[in-house]
Amino acid sequence: MSHAPPLGALLRQYAAGSALTCDPVDQGLLNRSYRLRTTRGRYFLKHHFDPETADPVAIARQHRATLRLADLGVPVAPPLTGTDGRTVAVIGGHAYALHPWIDGRHRHGGQLTTQQCARLGALLGVVHASLERVMPTQGRTPARPADVTGATEGPAGRGGSAGAGAGGSAAAEGVDPARGADPADTFALIDRLLARVRRHRPYDAFDELARHRLLERRALLERHADRRPPQGGSVGWVHGDFHPFNLLYRDGEPAAIVDWDRLGVHPRAEEAVRAAVIFFVRPVGALDLAKVRAYARAYRRTAGAGPAELAAAVHRVWWERLNDFWMLRWHYERGDTRADPQFPAASALAVWWTREYDTVCEAFAG
Repeated sequence: MSHAPPLGALLRQYAAGSALTCDPVDQGLLNRSYRLRTTRGRYFLKHHFDPETADPVAIARQHRATLRLADLGVPVAPPLTGTDGRTVAVIGGHAYALHPWIDGRHRHGGQLTTQQCARLGALLGVVHASLERVMPTQGRTPARPADVTGATEGPAGRGGSAGAGAGGSAAAEGVDPARGADPADTFALIDRLLARVRRHRPYDAFDELARHRLLERRALLERHADRRPPQGGSVGWVHGDFHPFNLLYRDGEPAAIVDWDRLGVHPRAEEAVRAAVIFFVRPVGALDLAKVRAYARAYRRTAGAGPAELAAAVHRVWWERLNDFWMLRWHYERGDTRADPQFPAASALAVWWTREYDTVCEAFAG
C-alpha cells in the first residue's frame, strides 16, 4: 500500500489491538484516510497530510469541539483518546487521529425529500448555535479564505467515518476576506487560464468547455463588476466544509457530521448558502429551489438568522462563485483532474444563478 501508515505504533498508542485489515478510502482531496479493522473493532484512521490543516494544535482544537458537540447531542464522530491522554498521534512528524467507524452513506440533495431538506437546514442551524456555546467567543476575526480555492465542492469525504476535508471557498487571487474577489484580479486570472487552455495538447472537449465558460464568465463580470459585495455579515464558529461528503446518513437520518478540518470563524449564513448550493445543485447547473426554500427556512429558525442576513450571504456567495475558477486551476496549473467531472454543473451554476438572482434570493430569504 502506498503511503502506508505506521499501524504498529499507532495501534499501541491507542491500545486498539492488532491490525487485521487496513484499506485506503479513495474519496478525499487533501488528506489520507483508511478503513481499519483490528482485533478490537472497526475504526477510521485519518492521516492529516494537508499542510494547511495538519497542525496538531489545530487538530486538537477540532477534536475538543467535536467532543463538546457530542455532549450536546450533535451527531459527530469524536476522536478516540490515546494512552497518553491525547487525541492526536504525531509519529515521524505526521499527525494521525483514530475515530470509531460509523456505518452510513452520503446523500446529495436529489436523494433527500423536502422534509429531509428541512431537517438538514435545521441541523446546520443547530451546529452553528451549538458552536456558539462550546467555542471561545474572544478574538473572533474572520479567517482568511484558504488558498485551496473552492474545494468545498470537491469529492472530499468517504463512505464511512470522519474524513478527508477540503477547503473553504475562495475566488481569484487577491481576495479581500472582508469584501470578496476584486474583478480586476479575476480578469487577469481568466486571461492566464485562457492562455493555458490554448496551449493544451491534445485539445479536447474539456478544453473547449473551459474556453467557452471562461469567455462567458468574463462577459458576465464585465456586466456585473459594480456589484462587488460590501463587508460580510455576522461571524461565528462554523464547520467550514459542510457538504454531502462530510455528512453520513443511516436509516434516512444524519448519523455523523465529519471532517472538521476547516473549523473556524466565518460569516455563518454564508456557510448555510454554500452548503445548500452544493447539496441542491442539479446536473444542469440549476438549484432545486423548492428544497432550498425548505432548508433555508429551517436553518433560519434554528440558527436565529434573519432574512436580511441570508439575502446578504446569497449575494456574497454568488459573487464568490462568479469569480471562482478553482477546478480549472487544479486542471491546468496543477495537472490534477479529480474535480473535472464536477466542472460542467458548477460552471453552469454561476450563469444560471446570475440570470435567476432574485428568485434565488427569495428562496433563501423569503
